[in-house]
Amino acid sequence: MKRIMTLALTAALSLPLSVQADEISDTLQAAIEAYNEGDITYALEELDFARQKLMALRTEAFQQFLPPAPDGWTRDVETEMQAGLAMMGGGMGASAGYRAPDGSQYYSITMMADNAMDASMGAMVANAAAMGMKVERVGRQRVAINDGQAMALVNNRILITIEGGDEALLLQAMEGIDFDGLSNFGN
Repeated sequence: MKRIMTLALTAALSLPLSVQADEISDTLQAAIEAYNEGDITYALEELDFARQKLMALRTEAFQQFLPPAPDGWTRDVETEMQAGLAMMGGGMGASAGYRAPDGSQYYSITMMADNAMDASMGAMVANAAAMGMKVERVGRQRVAINDGQAMALVNNRILITIEGGDEALLLQAMEGIDFDGLSNFGN
């Protein structure tokens, strides 16, 4: 248990200064104090709370990889995706819908990371040609296209799915993804 407290304190101290004097660091400090007082139950509750808050920060950072809407289009970011992922093995996700000004075109982008579904869908993307899917490249990223859907797997842990629209629109939307940034996310 002492190792967990040390790790929690190390994590708190390694956060940027602007983040340290906040609810998360206060909660971690309360966990350490509770542990030192022998109140293990409360210390665990505080650690769980701090973990939830840290995961929320990480999810917010992940959502920043959703590209902005094309000129004139609107983007609606889905804010409840995390609850659904909890039932599918965890991880994190981000999703947004994009609509043309006249409403004639629409597509959605979904990104999932560190989820059990990523591995199974990743195998499909990796073997797209063998499964009869069309394979394209966006920059250096391999993209599988099938039935109004484009999929890419970044770093074998982040699955990007774009649905709706024709192939040209899907590829154009895929070009808006920061693959390099996603590749380094969480490393």
